[in-house]
Amino acid sequence: MTASVTDERGKKVVGRIVGILIVAGAAILSVHVSRDLFTNPRTDDAYVRANVVGIAPHVSGPIVQLEVVDNQFVAAGDLLFVVDPRPYEVAVERAKASLQLTELEIEAHQHAVTSAEAQVERQLADDAYQRDYLERVTPLLAKKFITADQVALARSKVEASAAAVAETRAELVRAKNLLGQIGDVNARREAARAELHAAELDLGYCSVRSPFEGWVTNLNIAVGQYANRGEQVFALVDDRAWYVMANFRETFLESIRPGDRADVYLLSYPGHRFEGVVQGIGWALHQKDGATVGVLPAIEPTLNWVRLAQRFPVRIALEGRDPDRPFRMGATAVVTIHPQG
Repeated sequence: MTASVTDERGKKVVGRIVGILIVAGAAILSVHVSRDLFTNPRTDDAYVRANVVGIAPHVSGPIVQLEVVDNQFVAAGDLLFVVDPRPYEVAVERAKASLQLTELEIEAHQHAVTSAEAQVERQLADDAYQRDYLERVTPLLAKKFITADQVALARSKVEASAAAVAETRAELVRAKNLLGQIGDVNARREAARAELHAAELDLGYCSVRSPFEGWVTNLNIAVGQYANRGEQVFALVDDRAWYVMANFRETFLESIRPGDRADVYLLSYPGHRFEGVVQGIGWALHQKDGATVGVLPAIEPTLNWVRLAQRFPVRIALEGRDPDRPFRMGATAVVTIHPQG
């Protein structure tokens, strides 16, 4: 009986010691985990991201050629689709013809300017003669070699020649304006060339090419569909740069700096570690509570006074691509930040 009691007491002592050790171990582990979280912030609220660009034609028309399928990889410069080029080919031919007509018009206006200049010279010569004649006959009136009517006629011819000079000079200015020559540049010719260049650009825009290497996504078009200028027909996921948007509690932000290294694990590739570097930390979040309505702040009534830490997005640029493990936009990630010394 005594041995049984002793064993029972020993078990209780051992149980208490084990309990104390468990509690102490849990406390120590909690402190260690807490310190590690602040030393090396970690979050599983993270997702893979890439830049997505909507592909829209610069011109409108039916699609006559489609060179890609959904989820296809394309290189920079690859042909994506073609808008019917025939109306734009006609516009180019029309612009070329307009340029040729403009050249003929410029030539005609140049001749008109030359003719107007000659007319001015002739009129100036006639005006000089009339003025000289008036000066010669005016003294003869006192000697009664000519009549007053003859002097008046000579004076009226001088006035008429002066008006004719002004008229021919105005005609010369008008001819030069119609010519459109400004220094070494002819405005008429440049306008026609600009129209031709615009038409050639529109024709070139009929062939829509990939601006960068990426992945075709959300392709829901077919040959024959009408494409409107400026309206997106599908999207390209930019494969040149991938990053992770990791949402960290604001209590961890003091431990995170741009340039810090990061370990990234993707749920789609368990056990494989990717490397990244912190590119930046978000500066603003949308706040519904406190938004301004009119001139007054709108604050919704609530009885919940628990203050939850906000999460700010931290952008982490991924490095070291693995051809066997391609990134996919939206993939879930787990991120651990390793602050610099």
